[in-house]
Amino acid sequence: MPLIRPISDLRNRAMEISELCHKEGQPVFITRNGKGDMVVMSLAHYERLQCLLELYQKLGEAESLGASGEQGITHEKLMKKLKEKIR
Repeated sequence: MPLIRPISDLRNRAMEISELCHKEGQPVFITRNGKGDMVVMSLAHYERLQCLLELYQKLGEAESLGASGEQGITHEKLMKKLKEKIR
């Protein structure tokens, strides 16, 4: 269930909203005059979202490369190359 708070809570109870973001691990939706206005979230939650977006972008690129017929590298070959670089 989404966490929804009025904008006055953001002004008057910022610390409480911060604690709520961290405790619940999800964003808090802020309303203004009864309508959605902004979203507040913890830095950890934001970073997770950014990582997911990056992953989805890379998966999309790989999917389009595959659809166009381009061949990638197998996991086994990639791991072998990485291990050689480490040595």
